[in-house]
Amino acid sequence: MEDTIQEMYVKARKAFKEVEFWPQEKVDEMVQAVAWELMKDDVRHKLGHMAVDESDIGNAEDKVNKIKNKTLGTLYDMRAAKTCGMVEENKELGIRIYAKPIGVIANVVPCTNPESTICCLSLSTLKTRNAQIVSPHPRTQKTSYETVAHVRKALARVGAPVDLVQCIKKTSHAATSELMANCDFAVATGGAALVKVVYAAGKPAHTVGAGNVVSIVDDTADLPAAAHKIMLSKTANNSASCSSENAVALYESIYDDMLKALESEGGYLCNTDEREQLRKYMWPDGTHLNRDIVAHPATFIAKNAGLTVPADTKFLMVKGEKIGPEDRFSGEKISPVLTVWKWSDFDNMLDRLEKILKFSGEGHSASIHTENDDRRVKLALRANVGRIVCNMPHAHANSGGWTTGLPTTDTLGCGSWAGNITSDNINWTHFLNYTWLSIPKKEYIPTVEELCGDYLKKWGTD
Repeated sequence: MEDTIQEMYVKARKAFKEVEFWPQEKVDEMVQAVAWELMKDDVRHKLGHMAVDESDIGNAEDKVNKIKNKTLGTLYDMRAAKTCGMVEENKELGIRIYAKPIGVIANVVPCTNPESTICCLSLSTLKTRNAQIVSPHPRTQKTSYETVAHVRKALARVGAPVDLVQCIKKTSHAATSELMANCDFAVATGGAALVKVVYAAGKPAHTVGAGNVVSIVDDTADLPAAAHKIMLSKTANNSASCSSENAVALYESIYDDMLKALESEGGYLCNTDEREQLRKYMWPDGTHLNRDIVAHPATFIAKNAGLTVPADTKFLMVKGEKIGPEDRFSGEKISPVLTVWKWSDFDNMLDRLEKILKFSGEGHSASIHTENDDRRVKLALRANVGRIVCNMPHAHANSGGWTTGLPTTDTLGCGSWAGNITSDNINWTHFLNYTWLSIPKKEYIPTVEELCGDYLKKWGTD
């Protein structure tokens, strides 16, 4: 008989108490064991193909590679991190800081990444001595359950309690809500609707938001290189990632040349009639995205939309017209379909980006291809997003990669802009509590003049 949610929580709590005070070296051995198991060629090959077979989403080989890169990247990011006992000391201030686990964490996993999300978060929660119960997406519950089975196999190998990581076998919305209400903390990778469900459970949680990445290209960019990078990102896993570009914004002087560069990389620009055919197929009721197109190849989408495109087409392009619900091409598309905008003034482009993000994707990310650092900085200051990726394939860098300093994750916080509590890349640092131990330090009381002197010199004491 399958365990109830409450029984799973009791098991998880017992496992958590067993490792709560483990030393760092024992924790690190456990983490390495799990990482090694998940990176084995036969394991990641099985899980990657299983995810595509079960969900009909994405590209199997891309998933196989992603499992290794995400697992290895997560392990690399935490390789020297202290998560047990005293993790920081400031003798001058008389402060010692001790890291403590949270307890049992509910992990709500999406169908777009039913394996790699578990890989990343299992390593993060184990590194911080937490237990985890996975709630798989109904569409991919077998893949998530199998991924957890491999995590448990690795835990058993090093003598760690296997119930540190469990998975609901028969998932449902009711079971997910019950899980979040019973656990001590939740992390949920999904859209705005899921955010509301998570917070309704009444527990602290990390949530994410929708992606709608716009990649700006200016006249200082290497156009062939930029086009190649955009193609790599846009076609990875058939655009299943929320970090795939949904639009490009091209400076007017390089607009035609950049379009040609994108076409040479497998892009196909739809004419006005083709755009309308594609729109009707992608949003049959005018509002909701046709789920049958999600993370499917461009040729599949074109054929079913009634378009005739070259056999080697890798992504479809349409010209941007309006921003908002009257033109769904301005939002997230979760498919190899790219909206093309033209701009002549950078400040005006940033105003347009603000409107696009207000409609879809605020808090998530933006991209720019430029050698003008002033524009990079201005974009970072103006755009309400958690990440700006420069001169890189966005989906390969945004959630961590070997050419970026961004932390490796599959869970991207989008800040208060999207109703999240952080705009960070969610990793091990987000699953710890801290106790500050304070002893007396030498007393020092600053004068008012020391702290307000500049103001007083300018404005006086009135």
